Amino acid sequence: MQNNVNKKLVVFSGSGMSAESGISTFRDSGGLWEQYRIEDVARPEAWKRDPDFVQEFYNQRRKQIIDCQPNKAHELIAELEEKFAVTVITQNIDDLHERAGSSDVIHLHGNIRMSKSSGPNQEKAYYPIEGWELKTSDLCPDGYALRPHVVWFGEEVPMYELAMQHIAEADILVVVGTSLQVYPAAGLIHYAMNAEERYLIDPNAGELNVPKSFRVIPMNAVEGMIKLQEDLT
Repeated sequence: MQNNVNKKLVVFSGSGMSAESGISTFRDSGGLWEQYRIEDVARPEAWKRDPDFVQEFYNQRRKQIIDCQPNKAHELIAELEEKFAVTVITQNIDDLHERAGSSDVIHLHGNIRMSKSSGPNQEKAYYPIEGWELKTSDLCPDGYALRPHVVWFGEEVPMYELAMQHIAEADILVVVGTSLQVYPAAGLIHYAMNAEERYLIDPNAGELNVPKSFRVIPMNAVEGMIKLQEDLT
């Protein structure tokens, strides 16, 4: 692989990236999420209605994530930092990119290993969670219960503008493991107007609405990242 440390490479990852580490998504059949309705666990109204129920759901989700390990695709993305200026923008709430070694990760939908206040000014501070359990009796410095640092349906995406800026500055954009169906996140790829190279890695790429400017690699995350590494050599 050529040394292109001055080139900015942005990776935009979705649930297909983490699926190969054994982390189920909301759409997986038979997975952890299938037992619950979005309205009961992933909306602000659900927290107001039954915070204990919501907290326990995310505790179990966090426990699963802690037990999982980064896969080869995560590791290959981290290795790209040896040759490029890499920023990872992920829709995933796990921390597998960081555990694989990526040093610059933007979490669009939050990071389940962190908590934040359930009161006003929720985004002013995030608090690491030791282990897998967060209790509703755990409070922020202002006295509000701590909730998972997860962007729920109906909430603003606070990191969206920062992600948009990074994609607009990208020389190379790699989209991997996302169906491009969740908005506003899916709209980010349209800001890559300055990118010299654009790749999309997804085994179901033929079913997706992919702009013609993208080179499509119809493989899963691990196989696709191996192929990408060869192409960037």
